Parts: sequence; structure tokens; C-alpha cells
Amino acid sequence: MSNLHRLLGVGVAVLWGINFLALHASLQQFPPFLLVAIRFAVLAIPTILFIPFPQARLRWLIGYGIGFGTLQFAFLFLAMDTGMPTGLASLILQSSAPFTVLLGATWLKEKLNRNQVIGICTAVGGLALVGTQQAGTAAMIPFLLTLCAGLGWAFGNLCSRQAHPPNPVHLTLWISVVPPLPMLALSLLLEGPGRIADSFTTLATPVGIWALIGLAYTVVLGTVVGTGAWTWLMSRYPASRVAPFSMLVPVVGLSSAWLVLGETVNWIELLGGAVIVAGVLFGSRAGRGPTSAERPAVAPPISSGPVAT
Repeated sequence: MSNLHRLLGVGVAVLWGINFLALHASLQQFPPFLLVAIRFAVLAIPTILFIPFPQARLRWLIGYGIGFGTLQFAFLFLAMDTGMPTGLASLILQSSAPFTVLLGATWLKEKLNRNQVIGICTAVGGLALVGTQQAGTAAMIPFLLTLCAGLGWAFGNLCSRQAHPPNPVHLTLWISVVPPLPMLALSLLLEGPGRIADSFTTLATPVGIWALIGLAYTVVLGTVVGTGAWTWLMSRYPASRVAPFSMLVPVVGLSSAWLVLGETVNWIELLGGAVIVAGVLFGSRAGRGPTSAERPAVAPPISSGPVAT
């Protein structure tokens, strides 16, 4: 992986880390399932009207939309809405990285070199170190919900890699078509029309305005820019090479939550963040010999089966 592409991975992590502040602001106004539906509906409508359908198999597009768009954010927003602190959520969600590596090794038969194994183990150790310091700040249910969100993200990662999109941005935008309807149905069923109506009638308040600003950040920078770059990296490199960069997200998430929301970070958590960074950087280095599953710059055409157009 080139230094420029490593920098791109770090940039995505920064965008996603700050995105937790945007999500916190939006959840002060909107119930979690409704927020998922709104977030993706804002992208889905112009996508259907103006963006060409990606040249990828429909099953991988739907799988990516279900894993990354529906499962990840439904569980994450529900966890944050039920008490998961913003900084801790950014940490636990990065369980997606080891989940992705494990799924990539078992499902796609990706081989791991020594550097990748050491790097992922080091980063997981850093996550565990930070997690032990914050374990008492969240109840078990929000914690488990956030782990489920990480597993959903990992499933989406593998589907995006299997899609081999010639234009990753088109794939990123089209997965937004998947979540809105099922999430709106869940919102109506579980959150109720009354709570939904209240969230729209109070948008003119300061809380509502900040919620809209957070939503704009999430849609434009968190989804279009961040997820587009992530999908491009996933289409070019093995999942085990790209996924560890997501472990940098809690470093940004914890720091920004401390600065803006006053969530405390002690020296052990800072040490854990440094260990995470070291593990990610070491794991992104090439090991001895060529990387077994690395793809060329231009994804190869799909050799068999129908192609969605």
C-alpha cells in the first residue's frame, strides 16, 4: 500500500471519528431508526434520479446496503440512543476491523502475512486497553448493540469488496437506496408516529438546527466522501489490509468527544490510542513477498453471472 493510500485511509478515519459528534447532535432530535431512514433517503432520491446504476452484481450491492447501511447504523444509533457514550461507541464499533479480517480469511480465503497478524493483534490490544478503562461507562445492552453494529459493518466490507465496482462512488451512493424503507417501517412500528412527528415539528429550535447540521455532515462528509474513499480502498486492496485503518476512528472519536462533549480521556486511554495507531501502521506495511490477495488498480470484470445495469 502506497503512502498516499495510507494517508487516504487515515483521512477516512478522521472524517468518521468526527462523525460521531454529528451523530450525537442528530440523535438529540431524531429517534434512531428514523435517523437512519432520513440519512439514507437524503442520498437515495438524487441517486435514483441522476446516478447511473453501478456495474456490480445486485446481490453484493444489496448485501453492502444491508450490512453497512442498515445493520451498522440501526444498531449503532440504537446503542447511542440507549446510553452508549459517544467516545466509547467510536471505540467499540471498530470491532469491525477484526470481524472483517476474520470474515475475509474464512469467506474470501485471504491469506494474512506476518505483519498483518502482528498489526491486527497489536491494534486489538490497544482497543482492549481503552475498553477496560471505559467498561463501566455503558450498560451491557448498548455495548452488545455496538458490537452488532461492528459485525454489520464487517459484512458490508466484504460485500463491497466482492462487488468490484468500476466506479466506487456510484456503488457508495446506490447502497443508500437499501435502508430507507425498512428503517422507516421499523421507526413507525417501534418509535411511533407521535415521536416521529415531534422530531419534525421542533426543527426550528437550537437542538433541531444542530441536528440538521450534524445530518448534513453525516451525509456529505461521512457518507459520500468517507464511504466513497473507503469503498475505493476496499476495491483495490485486500480487506485485511484496509480494515485496520478503521481502528484509528476511536482515537479521533475519543479525542473529539473529550474536546466538545467533555467526555474524559485518561493517560491509559491515550496509551491505548497510541498502541492502536502503531498496530494499524505496522499492519498496513507489506510483508515479505507479494500480498496474496491484492488487486490491481483497475478491478477485473466479473467473469460470470448476470451484471446489474
